[in-house]
Amino acid sequence: MKALGRHILLELHECDSEILRDHKKIEQIMTGAALAAKATIVKSVFHHFNPYGVSGVVVIAESHLSVHTWPEYGYAALDFFTCGEEVDPWVAHHYVAEKLKAKRKTSIEMKRGVFDMPVLKHKIEA
Repeated sequence: MKALGRHILLELHECDSEILRDHKKIEQIMTGAALAAKATIVKSVFHHFNPYGVSGVVVIAESHLSVHTWPEYGYAALDFFTCGEEVDPWVAHHYVAEKLKAKRKTSIEMKRGVFDMPVLKHKIEA
């Protein structure tokens, strides 16, 4: 069975609340995670909620990295969806957990687009 992509769902608990409030810092961490994982960044969009919290996505050529923060709970929910063999979403996972100073984390990986790869036969016409 072949998968088109890997999707990691990550929950980080007991993170640094000051970092979780700072949308510029969160964007810096997420783009750093994408680069560390060897992804190609296309664009990033981040939004700071009032009074606190950040949501954002780094669109990569290989899919995306997204984050939602709840500073009041020291919590961040993230998902890293990558396609291809070159990008390692687990590198992004460890990078972000370290930078947010998470004391506890849970994660799961899902294979996306799982199917049997057909053998393609090309017919050559004379």
